[in-house]
Amino acid sequence: MAETAGAALEAVNLHLWRGTRHVLRGVSFAAAFGESLHVRGPNGAGKTSLLRTLAGFLWPEDGRVLWRGREIGADRDGYASEFAYLAHDNALKADLSALENLHYAARVRHPTSDGEIDAALSGVGIGAERQLPVRVLSAGQRRRVALARVLLARARLWLLDEPFTNLDAAGVRDLSTLIAAHVVGGGLAILTAHADLALPGTTLRRLELA
Repeated sequence: MAETAGAALEAVNLHLWRGTRHVLRGVSFAAAFGESLHVRGPNGAGKTSLLRTLAGFLWPEDGRVLWRGREIGADRDGYASEFAYLAHDNALKADLSALENLHYAARVRHPTSDGEIDAALSGVGIGAERQLPVRVLSAGQRRRVALARVLLARARLWLLDEPFTNLDAAGVRDLSTLIAAHVVGGGLAILTAHADLALPGTTLRRLELA
């Protein structure tokens, strides 16, 4: 199958097995910069497996994932530098503060100033708690810290697995605004979520997994 003109990220006829279970059955889509794709489906439909395949953490038995027209395996390091991945697990060190967690995580990818880290924490509504150990934060606050890590990645592609987990109504609204701003600014967001999404001002498409 030829690549789709204008597509930044493209999945072509993906088939993935986990043990004896056929998880992804010929999944295909093409998404461009300035768009968001909402992946939906019941539990066990393969939403997380699809995101992990798009990230290159799982390799399909058949099919291809293309980034800017090239298979992601052709330059794995280059591709990894262009996406930020948020999993179900926030991947935070409990005994470090929110600020310390982001110091380590962000600077592994590229030089990051203290001001940028403070701005990211403030942007997700956690600035006042930045010096507290993560273990004393609520589940929703920990999710906000993990989201700040996505902001600091400076990535064009966001792969977000249930990003609204543990967020209250204000948190959902704030995150929706951040995702919309990323997309309007020329980014691309692929995310799973059980609830319907509203990302004002963006092109939001949906992919249903059975």
